Amino acid sequence: MSTIKIGSRKSKLAMWQTETVARMLNEAGMETEISSMETKGDKILNVSIAKIGSKGVFTEELDEQLQNGVTDIAVHSAKDMQSILPPGFDLIAFTAREKVNDVLLALDANLNLDDPKAKIRIGTSSVRRIALLKHYYPHVQTVEMRGNLQTRIQKMRDGACDALMLAYAGVKRMEYEEMIVKVFPEDEFVPPVGQGCIAIECSDGLAAEKKENIRKCLNNPDSEVCLLAERAYLRKLEGGCSIPAFGLAVLENDTLTLTVGLASLDGSTILRKTEQAPRKEAEQLGARLGNYILENGGREMLAEIRRCQG
Repeated sequence: MSTIKIGSRKSKLAMWQTETVARMLNEAGMETEISSMETKGDKILNVSIAKIGSKGVFTEELDEQLQNGVTDIAVHSAKDMQSILPPGFDLIAFTAREKVNDVLLALDANLNLDDPKAKIRIGTSSVRRIALLKHYYPHVQTVEMRGNLQTRIQKMRDGACDALMLAYAGVKRMEYEEMIVKVFPEDEFVPPVGQGCIAIECSDGLAAEKKENIRKCLNNPDSEVCLLAERAYLRKLEGGCSIPAFGLAVLENDTLTLTVGLASLDGSTILRKTEQAPRKEAEQLGARLGNYILENGGREMLAEIRRCQG
């Protein structure tokens, strides 16, 4: 089989993920070649994701490479993927999932988020994290924070904020675990769809045999079931990373438990629902819960969110 050409963003975290994928393919006897680039979401750092537009912020340029045959697959953080891919593209594999929690990083190990009198500024670019912080920690101030992990940590060192709210997976992969001062419980701070998982994308033009070999090597069936349920939920909301939606599926034996929800931008209202289904009904479960959220205040909440974001 010919060399597998892999497309990736240039950030250290993206390259860590891509090199991990390349190593798995290499160990299965496949040769690889990595092509890295900066996407629109990497270049525009002075505007929030919601203002840039959530569709393809981190994927558009990588999709062009796939479509033109420059690369065979693209490696993404699953949480960055839009819920509805452009025609001609498919996600063919999801890797084993890292711990899904949000965490707080700080230079001061004694920083206490639970003290209502503490004046704490938390850096984050996530509308979901901002909304949940406003709900659970209304005394906290949030500071818009874009850029890769190293850039954000440097901004914190320079005094832009007192702490950073990030995904545990990225913090662990970049070896900053010693800076974690709090792990947010996933039953309150339910993660965004896909957090902790790496997704592999290809175009319809990729040869069937090559696609099957890649999938066989990289895909974790349990991760895939969870991600199919979560993404089916987000698809019903027509959502991406610019809305404060969340979804987490957990698989135990053959039973899938899916918790989903949507928060208002100011954190005053949180819609949430948990249901179970057999693993073979993952996508039906996600779609059903998506409809539930929409029919129980979510449709109006989304309209208000989109109106506020302009």
